[in-house]
Amino acid sequence: MNKTKIIATIGPASTDKEIIKDLILNGMDVVRLNLSHADYSFCMDIIDKVNELNKELNTNVAIMLDTEGPEIRTGKFINGEATLRAGEMVKIVKEEVIGDKNAFSITVPQVIDYIKHNASIKLDDGKIELKIVDKTADYIIGEVLNDGIIRDGKSVNIECSKTKIPFISKKDREDIKFANMMNVDFLALSFVSSSDDILEVNDLLIELGNDHISIVAKIENELAIHEIDEIIRVSDGVMIARGDLGVDIPLERIPGIQKMIINKCHQKGKVSIVATELLSSMESTLRPTRAEVSDIANAVLDGVDAVMLSGETTVGKHPILALQTMEKVIRSAEENIDYIDLLSKAMRTEKQDATGLIAYSVADCANRLKANAIVVPTMSGYTARKMSRFRPSCPILALSPDISTVKSLALNFGVYAQKIDELNSFDKIIKASTTKAIDVLNLEKNDKIIITGGYPLKEVKHTNFMKIEEI
Repeated sequence: MNKTKIIATIGPASTDKEIIKDLILNGMDVVRLNLSHADYSFCMDIIDKVNELNKELNTNVAIMLDTEGPEIRTGKFINGEATLRAGEMVKIVKEEVIGDKNAFSITVPQVIDYIKHNASIKLDDGKIELKIVDKTADYIIGEVLNDGIIRDGKSVNIECSKTKIPFISKKDREDIKFANMMNVDFLALSFVSSSDDILEVNDLLIELGNDHISIVAKIENELAIHEIDEIIRVSDGVMIARGDLGVDIPLERIPGIQKMIINKCHQKGKVSIVATELLSSMESTLRPTRAEVSDIANAVLDGVDAVMLSGETTVGKHPILALQTMEKVIRSAEENIDYIDLLSKAMRTEKQDATGLIAYSVADCANRLKANAIVVPTMSGYTARKMSRFRPSCPILALSPDISTVKSLALNFGVYAQKIDELNSFDKIIKASTTKAIDVLNLEKNDKIIITGGYPLKEVKHTNFMKIEEI
């Protein structure tokens, strides 16, 4: 069992139930559905298949829905496209028009009011760049900096602009209601720029009576980087979405930003996810590049909680092989993780309370005793998340009678969550923890486990015991 979790996006190449089953059997922890491309009927079909497979395989694969976010896209063009030449001028107009090489419209015309002279606008994920040279109340004029073909519905990225566009669009509001109806486990929010965006979605979930869905903030622009501490504070996790981020900022900055965000998430006990082009070459080939292998390994060595496959499993020719490759790279990289250093970093920023001190002691004892597992009976998942933050070298087996808690732990480093019957005595907790650990982790005689949690389970809100057991 690898400790670093894998998210796989489902698309045309992976909709078949047998392929999803193979993805689960080969290590997929979370299914991602991208609402920028997938409709509700597609999502419902995949969620039904995953739920069926969870029952068949006795697994707990979780579901993540990814919102479209406040994206700005090009309008329609004559014959669907226009060729822009370097040195030419092109207008971006507020009025909805059928575009050509001289002028085109965008899906959020009011953003034109906030664009400044000399601002940079990147079209179609940065394939074409414009520099704004003039502006009126009705349009802006941009100088084309490089040749390219622009088509209907392509992305428009505006240089570090706070545009006052509502974060939750009408579509996103309906998508969040759909996520609530389908009882998904994670909601990934696109184009977050401040903590207020997260809190707005959280308020909507409260209105809907949902206290289960975990919110993952996608970091895709400069504004979010400036606000990263507050975004981490109010989120359950952060995704470093390097695709759109690499359009908004210089590519050479991304590795440092990735390391910074992983470290900050680790300090605050929040999930970190690295996404985009981890194995993009395997969309068409059977082997990854050496750079891709190093990319995954370095994220793992930095202590990331999860890595994500996108095009590799949605449209790639080899979705199963891509996931198997990622699993192998993770397994090898985890052998070289400096667990003592990660434990020390976590302890330096830990609150001095009972839960934190006991969790640190458990992780430290597990490392020193070379324990085979830490077992955490839990109602809310709080102790399991705390243990994950301390990055022990052995697996963390979380046991809960609440399936929502079990699935909420799907992204936490090193945590393997299992549903159990409700336990109402300390002796039953110890016995069930030992039995489940032997069963799930194939433990043998003389193997050691450490059991920790809060007792009584339903009454105590903090960790108050640890017990070392020898099989």
